[in-house]
Amino acid sequence: MVSHALDGLPADLGAVMTNVAVTVDQDSTALELLGLYQGVPLTARTSQYSAVMPDRITIFRHAICAICRTEDEVVEQVRRTVIHEIGHHFGIDDEHLRTLGW
Repeated sequence: MVSHALDGLPADLGAVMTNVAVTVDQDSTALELLGLYQGVPLTARTSQYSAVMPDRITIFRHAICAICRTEDEVVEQVRRTVIHEIGHHFGIDDEHLRTLGW
């Protein structure tokens, strides 16, 4: 589902995503977060940005499954969560993402 969500991104958006890995946490049973972005957003990277570990977007399977009743809801929530976390990669904060509907 995460791969499908990433494949559904506009090509020009995916092309500018750099040094970011997207993973699925299969083990955590914590339900506080659906997804987590860790890294340096593209808008904060300077000419000093080099030789760093990739940013990481983690999607939390158990948390998403806990709030969904059907498989279709899971698919949609995964898509929404992936897009939300990618927004953070592009430097968009939670408040602005909420105003955009994510």
